[in-house]
Amino acid sequence: MSQQLSRRDLFAASRFALLGLAGSALAAKNPVSAAKASDLPANPLTSMAKELRLLSAYPLNGEALVHQLDHDITPTKHLFVRNNGLLPELARSSAGSAWSLAIDGLVERPLSLSLQDLKSKFKHYTYQLVLECGGNGRAGFLPQISGLQFTYGAVGCPQWTGVRLKDVLTAAGVKDKAIYLAYYGHDIHPSRDATKVVISRGFPLRKAWEDTTLLAFALNGKPLPPEHGYPLRLICPGFPGSASGKWLKRLWIRDVVHDGEKMLGSDYRVPRNPVAPGTILGESELAIIEEMPIKSLITAPLSGSSASLRSKILNLRGFAWCGKGAVRQVDVTYDYGQSWQQATLHPPANPFAWQRWELKLKVPRPGYYEIFSRASDLDGIMQPMVAAGWNQKGYLNNAMPRIALSLTA
Repeated sequence: MSQQLSRRDLFAASRFALLGLAGSALAAKNPVSAAKASDLPANPLTSMAKELRLLSAYPLNGEALVHQLDHDITPTKHLFVRNNGLLPELARSSAGSAWSLAIDGLVERPLSLSLQDLKSKFKHYTYQLVLECGGNGRAGFLPQISGLQFTYGAVGCPQWTGVRLKDVLTAAGVKDKAIYLAYYGHDIHPSRDATKVVISRGFPLRKAWEDTTLLAFALNGKPLPPEHGYPLRLICPGFPGSASGKWLKRLWIRDVVHDGEKMLGSDYRVPRNPVAPGTILGESELAIIEEMPIKSLITAPLSGSSASLRSKILNLRGFAWCGKGAVRQVDVTYDYGQSWQQATLHPPANPFAWQRWELKLKVPRPGYYEIFSRASDLDGIMQPMVAAGWNQKGYLNNAMPRIALSLTA
């Protein structure tokens, strides 16, 4: 079934996809987006309302504002929060000593590991890794898609410390027939029905053998905060954030693609072939999201601000990242794509870290400008100028970001 779009709708969709300025307007239509600090539980998580744009309180969800992401290492307070369920008491009570992780299924030696076991028996690694929600940018699609109206801020690149998943799997002895890893967590279903699983996703075992796929117990040098998965979470960089399960209790090694909660239907899936906006597909016509697309951000200057144009030069900076790994190039335009200037792109701190870009943009004269950044991956795939690839759940919007500036002499 496909909804018909008017020319006005198409123009509005393109305009918002470029500007990313409709979040506040969408909140009026979507009650989920109107959560306030007063709606939050009476616990330390209320501080989140001071640092992030809150999208919902139950479950707790929020994103950073773009200018808050202008740090090479994302501060914990500015890292987006995405939950499908409620935080478990385990995360609030800091009762890590009572927690254990089971590794079972197609393994030679099923394991039950405490947090102390993980910390004492396996080597620790610290990597700076991008974590991004698959629905980052959902607010830019039209027809509008229900769900959390993320704009640009459901992404971050903090430091994660933990043990390599592959080291733990090696200790368990993965059998030859195994192809998929599934996780289960302690999070609580919004209905508070203890028999219901909130989310149980996973990823192909080939991803588990990468050095940067972690069982993480620390974020930016400190134990994981409750909202980020204390005491232990997966970090599966390059894949959507839903692959990086929180409050872990079980890893199940399987010989089939996992069929747990939010693995089926249209959850975290996109059309196998392009569709017209508004088209609704069945599961067989949808593919599970794995690698995230090429993306960029302009983190400074702040969109909507005024700046002095000295020597016809404007200083810009931001980040670029890609689910495949490294970024090849970032280009910037001030004249709607008529001309492009290549930015200086710095190398990543490690694989799957985002990359800082900087540019002294040459602008001919004072006035009003709309500035776009366009990242390209190692295969030459570039960000589109509009929200391409409409899908019924609003995943993978990687349209070029745009800022608006008034430049004075």
